[in-house]
Order: sequence, then structure tokens, then C-alpha cells
Amino acid sequence: MRELLYGEEPEPWDRFPAGLLFVPVRPGPSRCATRLFRTPLGDPTAVGFTSLRRLTATLGSDQTWIRLADPALRALVAPLGVTTVTVDPQFTAPARTPVGPAVPDSAPTVPILRAG
Repeated sequence: MRELLYGEEPEPWDRFPAGLLFVPVRPGPSRCATRLFRTPLGDPTAVGFTSLRRLTATLGSDQTWIRLADPALRALVAPLGVTTVTVDPQFTAPARTPVGPAVPDSAPTVPILRAG
């Protein structure tokens, strides 16, 4: 934990390093990929949970995960332009479901990929 100097108070958004986190992942072409989410304002964020119980309460028991330290998670998503890590979010919106095809069934289809 960081030592506060000269009586400074931490800002609410200035979180201390969270330590080892349970990080949600999804299958990818080379093993797994970190799931990225969006803040209420629409900015991309990486997400980590301080306990498996919190992860499953928020994302469900079928969510796959890996353990990463806070600095490792930040370094992993930094090349993607993601600068925010949200720790222990308590709410997530359900994933968007694709709308049925707008083309006749006889036309070739392209798979719809979901981000995050």
C-alpha cells in the first residue's frame, strides 16, 4: 500500500494496487483473451475481481477466468489503449444479442462476432 505524504487524501478514483485478481477471459485463437468491458460513460475498461465469489455473483458461474496481478492486467491491456481497470464491479449489463438476419435465408451469411 502506498504511503500518503503531507496529509494528502487519496482521490476516490486513485485506487491502490488491487493485488492478485480474478480476471474474466474468453476463448481466443491462442488460448484465452481478457474480456474488456465498458464503463457507464462508454470508455473501455479491464475488469478484475478480488474474489471468485464476487466474479460469479456478477458474471455467473460459467464465466472462465485467470489470476493476474493488477500491474500485469494493466500491462496486458495497455497496448489496446485501455487505461482503466475496474475492480469488483457489482453490475454488468447483459451482452447484446444479435438481431435476426435482415437477408433472406438463401443468401450467404457472415458470422456475427461479439466484442468483449
